[in-house]
Amino acid sequence: MSAFSPLPLGQRIPPSVHGVSCSLPTMRDVRGYEEKNPETLRQMTSGYPRFVVHPFLQQLATHLIKAKNLDGHTLWLASSARMADRLAAHLGAAHVIRITDGPIHGVAHPESSELALRAKSFLQHTGGFLSSRAAEDRLVTHRVLAAAAAEPLFPGDAAEEVRRQLAPAFPGVPAEQLRFANTGMNAIDTAFRAVSELQASRGRTIWIQLGWVYLDTIALLKKFTASPADYITIPDVFDRAAIARIFAEKAERIAGVIAEVPTNPLIQTPDIAALAKLAHQTGARVILDPSISSPYCVEVLPHADVVVTSLTKYAANEGDLVAGLVVVNPAGADADLLSRAVAAKIEPLYARDLARLAAQVSRTPAVLARIEASVPKVVEFLTRHPAVKDVFWAEHPASRDNYRQVARAPGACGSMITFTLRGSAPAMERFYDRVRLPKGPSFGITTTLLCPFMYLAHYDLVTTAAGRAELARYGLDPELLRLSVGCESVDDLIATLAEALA
Repeated sequence: MSAFSPLPLGQRIPPSVHGVSCSLPTMRDVRGYEEKNPETLRQMTSGYPRFVVHPFLQQLATHLIKAKNLDGHTLWLASSARMADRLAAHLGAAHVIRITDGPIHGVAHPESSELALRAKSFLQHTGGFLSSRAAEDRLVTHRVLAAAAAEPLFPGDAAEEVRRQLAPAFPGVPAEQLRFANTGMNAIDTAFRAVSELQASRGRTIWIQLGWVYLDTIALLKKFTASPADYITIPDVFDRAAIARIFAEKAERIAGVIAEVPTNPLIQTPDIAALAKLAHQTGARVILDPSISSPYCVEVLPHADVVVTSLTKYAANEGDLVAGLVVVNPAGADADLLSRAVAAKIEPLYARDLARLAAQVSRTPAVLARIEASVPKVVEFLTRHPAVKDVFWAEHPASRDNYRQVARAPGACGSMITFTLRGSAPAMERFYDRVRLPKGPSFGITTTLLCPFMYLAHYDLVTTAAGRAELARYGLDPELLRLSVGCESVDDLIATLAEALA
């Protein structure tokens, strides 16, 4: 009998009103969530904050629509006045009304599924939604809520505390250059725009995506590069010949390269030192994202012009806030210019989110130590199990040497394992439905989380022949499962996996 208890559909993980994950216990639930099945959505209390508009944002938008006589309109609440202005410009001034309510800024448009999709996609890709805590506080001000939910907050200078905790991961970087973003995605958007604008002034507009990267990073590159021809992908992170060929052919026009170190979901690490040397020799800039293992585990700043990472993972290890970080390499060729651009563009982290982050970030090293003691044991179990086909993790033989070049210490591997099962889709679905683990998006928190990653992140690809062909180009199995190991007993975790695999 598993020590884990099944969680009902829609339950927040953790059970906080600001929990960033939510329970999707069966593949039927996953499909219902992705296909917007009313029966599924009725049971959802929330969802990952960029993909599902938080109930507090919905509640505040409804209140403001009524208060401002905007019946027949949809209101989107943005993280700042600047983000609301960006959204309004994106939608087109003729279609929108800019809304201000004290510190809250938003954009309203007449009810339209096309405009709503464009607005939501823009805020998702740029990480521009209002914080759920900011919405909650404004609802209290308007007396819609009696009080904000009680939670531990750091009592002192939260920014100073978080920077103090993160400083060992970025030696030599002045504290004020550790810049907090309201989301990890906004950290990426900020770095991308800062580098793009600088490099465009030099006639450089081409961006290279190395390997598979995060859903919204792909969207930024597809939608906001200068033209379709300015977006180049290299599916195989280990194909140094392809990388060298593209740099040789396009050298004077390449603005930058974006890579995850390691990648999500195959947890592959390219030869970052070689990549950076080639990029910098040709005048390109390098943006690296170590979110999968975290900056606590890998040191990538020496090879990057800008490091971006999600503090939602690992730093916010209780799983109840979203945040990001941008760090410009002070030794980089454009350090001063990029630093000023980042400071001007970044969406600041809401004060109460920062205080909540400061209340838990000091525990991250201990959380990681516990997780990393468990991960190799889970990998060994899965590798030996006859029902398991492939297992990927930071120390996978294909990129072990590359990973160790950037790992801060032996065993610094992060929480993530991905694996596939023999028998493809039926086997995956049977296992997923049976396993008693918490099941939902996100990773790098104290709670173990399992999800059918490609279904949650790329449902449009797994459900079409063309999409599956695109995934195959990157070596991605649509039935791949992503496991983020938490702080529970590793023996209980392995027993639970064994029970479902039997």
